[in-house]
Amino acid sequence: MTAELALGTYRCRAIPEAAARAAASGTQWIDTAPNYATGRAQELLAPALADHPSLRIATKAGYFTAATGADAVNAGVLTEDQALTGHSLAPAYVRWQLRRNREQLGRDRLDLVLLHNPERAHPGDRPALHRAIRDAFAVLEEEVAAGRVAGYGIATWAGLEEKAFTVGELLALAAEAAGGQHHLVAVQLPVSLVMMTPITQALDGRGPLLAAAGADLRVMASAPLHGGELPGMVDQELADLIRPGLTPAQACVLAVASCPGVTDVLIAASSTPHWRDAADAVAQPSLTAAQLREITGVLASP
Repeated sequence: MTAELALGTYRCRAIPEAAARAAASGTQWIDTAPNYATGRAQELLAPALADHPSLRIATKAGYFTAATGADAVNAGVLTEDQALTGHSLAPAYVRWQLRRNREQLGRDRLDLVLLHNPERAHPGDRPALHRAIRDAFAVLEEEVAAGRVAGYGIATWAGLEEKAFTVGELLALAAEAAGGQHHLVAVQLPVSLVMMTPITQALDGRGPLLAAAGADLRVMASAPLHGGELPGMVDQELADLIRPGLTPAQACVLAVASCPGVTDVLIAASSTPHWRDAADAVAQPSLTAAQLREITGVLASP
C-alpha cells in the first residue's frame, strides 16, 4: 500500500481552491506554515477549514516573516536582534506563535505542530541545538496537556541528512521534555528522485525513514517533485521504467509514495488535473524494493 496524498501549501498558487479540492478528494491532511504565501497562508486556509472540519492541519513554528517578527517584538517575545534572523525556537516565541496559528487557522486545537527547520537555530553547535529543541518540545508538551495541540514533530530540510540530530535523539529529547511519555508523532523531510538519500538508506535497512517508522511516527515526504523541477528532469523512458503508462510527474510521485516508511506525500497541486494526476499515482500499487533499487541505481549512474 502506498502513502496517502496530502496538500502542501508551500508554493501553492491558490490555497483556498486547493484546500477545497483536497477535501473533496478525501485528503485528510493539509500542511502549512506561518511564513508561507508571505505570511498569508493560514488566514487563506481558514475558510476551507471551517467548511471542512474533518481536514487535519499540520502547521509550524520556527520561520516567520518580517511583519510577524515585528509583531513578536511588540509582544515582547523576541528582541529586535532575534527578529532580524527570521527564525526562532525560543520558548516564549513558540508559545506566542502557536496562539497566533490557532487564531489565523480558526482552530482551537492544532492537529500537528512541527518545528520548522530546527537545524537553523544553532548551526554547527549540536549541544546548543538539542537544548533548543528540547525546550521547544517542552512548550509543545504544555500545549498538548492544555488541549491546544494534539501532537508535534519536526519539519527539516537538511537536519537529518547532515546529522544535526537523529530520529533517536529527537525521541530522547521529547521524552526528556515530557518527563516520560511524550507526544512527538511526526517528522517531515524531503524525499524525491533528486534527494534520494532517504530512499537508498531505507532500501539498505537504515536511515531516518525506517527509524521513524519503527517508532510509529508519521513520515511526511516534502518536495517529492523537487519544487516542480523534477518532471522536467525525468524523460518518458525513465517514467515507463518506474511504471508504464504514467507521466513523468506521476512516476516521481509513485516512487516517493512507495518508499518504505513514508506515510504522506505533500503535493502543492496548482490545478484540478494536477491534483487528479497525483491522486491517481498514489492509488497505484506500490513499487517493490527491487524496482526502487533499479530506479535509484539508474539515476545514480554517471
